[in-house]
Amino acid sequence: MPISATAAATTTAAAVEQRLQEASIALTMGGEPTLVPLQPEGAEWTVSADGPTKLAYAHALARQLQQRAWPGSTLLHCPGKRYDGEVNPRWVLRLITGSQGQPLVHWPQLAPGASDPSTAPPPTSAEAKQLLEALGADLNCPLQPLPLQDPLQAEHRVWAVPLSWQEEEGSTTGEGHWQTLTWDLDDPLRQLLPAPGPAGLRLPLQHFPAGALRQVLTLECSPSGWGVFLPPLPRRPLELLLGRLALHSTGWALPELSGVLPLDTTGHWQVLGLTADPGVLEVNLPVCHSWQEYADWIAVLEQAGAAVGLRSWKQQGERAEGTGGGNHLLWGGPDLERNPFFSRPAWLVGILRYWQHHPSLAYLFSGRSVGPASQAPRPDEGSASLLDLELAHRALEQLAAGDQRVAISETLRHLHADRSGNSHRSEISLDKFWNPAWTAGCQGLLEFRALESLPHHHWTAAVALLWRALAAHLLNPDHRPRQLHDWGASLHDRALLPSQLWADLERVLADLASDGLPLEAEPFRAIWTWRFPALLDWHQDGASLVIRQALEPWPLLCDTPEEGGTTSRFVDSSLRRFEVVANPALHQRYTLRLQGRPLPGDHGSEQPVAVRYRQDALFPCLHPCLPAHVPLQLDLVPHGEAAGGRSWLLNTEAEGFLELPPGPALAAGDSLRGASPGACCLDLRL
Repeated sequence: MPISATAAATTTAAAVEQRLQEASIALTMGGEPTLVPLQPEGAEWTVSADGPTKLAYAHALARQLQQRAWPGSTLLHCPGKRYDGEVNPRWVLRLITGSQGQPLVHWPQLAPGASDPSTAPPPTSAEAKQLLEALGADLNCPLQPLPLQDPLQAEHRVWAVPLSWQEEEGSTTGEGHWQTLTWDLDDPLRQLLPAPGPAGLRLPLQHFPAGALRQVLTLECSPSGWGVFLPPLPRRPLELLLGRLALHSTGWALPELSGVLPLDTTGHWQVLGLTADPGVLEVNLPVCHSWQEYADWIAVLEQAGAAVGLRSWKQQGERAEGTGGGNHLLWGGPDLERNPFFSRPAWLVGILRYWQHHPSLAYLFSGRSVGPASQAPRPDEGSASLLDLELAHRALEQLAAGDQRVAISETLRHLHADRSGNSHRSEISLDKFWNPAWTAGCQGLLEFRALESLPHHHWTAAVALLWRALAAHLLNPDHRPRQLHDWGASLHDRALLPSQLWADLERVLADLASDGLPLEAEPFRAIWTWRFPALLDWHQDGASLVIRQALEPWPLLCDTPEEGGTTSRFVDSSLRRFEVVANPALHQRYTLRLQGRPLPGDHGSEQPVAVRYRQDALFPCLHPCLPAHVPLQLDLVPHGEAAGGRSWLLNTEAEGFLELPPGPALAAGDSLRGASPGACCLDLRL
């Protein structure tokens, strides 16, 4: 499924891979892009993780990905994470194929010339029992199925079969044998739990024989299909079991498979996940060993999503925005033995410092919510002081040669956290790096979370190439900052403005170009324009006035109780900001007034100007006694008695500033001012 890339991108990507290879670095990439329907409706596409349509969308997308990328791959319905306040674990659909893209098992229903499997019937009850008998004979382990009732769907026929794999003592090749047992259960207890999901997740295991391994194969049949829940098994026995199921399923519809992934799949399987996440369908890409692999997956995902009515952006009035669910990028290694960061803490420190020096890497490609209350605060917006970060970096730079994964994790993961101490909410998160206290915490991964989904796959690929090029660039110690930059108040005052973010990214691109890794500016400029739409673009006789939507770090409110006894994090999103860019010709001939209050005059090219205002009167919010400011009237008042003034009105960001009919400007009031002397951002609340 290779895609075409520009010649410049291909050349730079090749140079990046060569540098990584010369340094004996196998840097893998992963991603978590998110999708929403064309018309996202219901809580599952706003705030809830699951709902009535999300699983159907996931199945449709999985079928498209099978056709376009992994023909013959196996689809497995797995239990996912469970969070406080959620009754059931979230589901994950996992597409699985071999390490080289080969199918794990060859289903006869998918063989060339076979009939359409969607039109084939499921097995009858008698055929299902015969299947279990044949499996027992193949495995040299006669099975003893226990029939169960489904209280939610009486027409379902369900059998539970205890089945486990016992590896031979001292075996180095995984040799072993199958085991079963008799599960005696009184008739009144032969009931699945009344919850949605595969039968294998609803078993009455509280009545399972004491001391026995709770490993159960579950077979369920209905008039519309059939399914198998696979017991938790090592990789090779599971592949064997799948092969026998396929062998005996000729003539039937494909089964819906469910279960859990083995722990020993690294290097043997490639896995892609589709999971329910609040407001979006999240895609967990397979491990990619190069930028080209990543770019190919992003392209095929866009095509497959379009085929089933999903996309990586949503329409908000007249504006297009990301899904709100992010597009996180992950770095790691092909396995823990070849993880590139464990033995290179100084390189990792150089990466962290470089990202801290360049706000564009945290804000330009993120969503609307930025700053300390966001899902991806920078380290200097989180719980750590600048001094603690500096001390940590210095200590890591001085570590001896060798595997330093524990020292890296214990030093950094407590510092890369938000102000509540949550290590997942961080611009560069290490909660999957090496944290034995968490089930998935020891994967050697760096997760870049300040990335939002973008509407075009080539934009997403361009950002990924920028990230990978910086990894190669920072292999040279001379390219690494020596210490952190103390941004102070300027981070949220000046550095968040569109003009400053673009200037900062230009410095990043210049660093790469001077190092022989040039990247085209066009896709990044397109992202910038999309990210910061113009609210007003006015030009006349050499005078120019452009106002762009800017970022505002929304403040966090106190925890708010929700129905069900849980609490939720709310931010005050009523605040908005825009940046005003006027050329000298305009300042020479006009005065700008907002709500009658003059904006600074000829401030020069070094001092940008932005305005903070309240768009809505929300509840809860900070300062509930302060009113909303919209509609905002902007007047362009000619100097002296000259004619030619203009007035515009802003009701919403989606509409932008709309020109008013000729009329008098608002009476002049006090000049706008910022929260501190010399601030770039002026505040209408002051």
